[in-house]
Amino acid sequence: MTFRLSRRHAVLAGVAVAAGLAGVGVALKRHALSALSPEVMQELWAMEFDMPDGQVMKLNAFQGKPLVINFWATWCPPCIEEMPLLDAFYQQNSSNGWQVVGLAIDQPSRVRQFLTQHAVSYPVGLAGLTGTALGTQLGNDQGGLPFTVVLDAQSGLKARKLGKLSEDDLKNWLL
Repeated sequence: MTFRLSRRHAVLAGVAVAAGLAGVGVALKRHALSALSPEVMQELWAMEFDMPDGQVMKLNAFQGKPLVINFWATWCPPCIEEMPLLDAFYQQNSSNGWQVVGLAIDQPSRVRQFLTQHAVSYPVGLAGLTGTALGTQLGNDQGGLPFTVVLDAQSGLKARKLGKLSEDDLKNWLL
């Protein structure tokens, strides 16, 4: 009877270890930074968005420099809370080549009204549903906001974050 109990425990322990390793593998795969496909990058650089002031933002103008793309909306409290942090990052690092782009997933009239009261230095595009689709292509599988993607100067994926940014996030991008 002791032999069966020990064998049974060994089998259960083996199953538990295998399940644990499988769970770790799935978690690592979900959080790993995978390269963005050439097709996604080509589509990204071809995109254009109207801006609140009536101009057109062409994303290919930001190619060849480190770029932060921040998806946000006026109705999203964490989005609004992180905007001053992103603005300060842009002001402090634009002289070093860093670019920041805000893509508003919102109604243009609301974005225009919001920005008259809460201006930012970095350019903002009126992205709407096109921005939602772009966010999904860039890795926002959950569709939540805020969502931020950081590309290096060679268009490689440097970081991706769903949720409110912190100062540590910004510092890590500079490394």
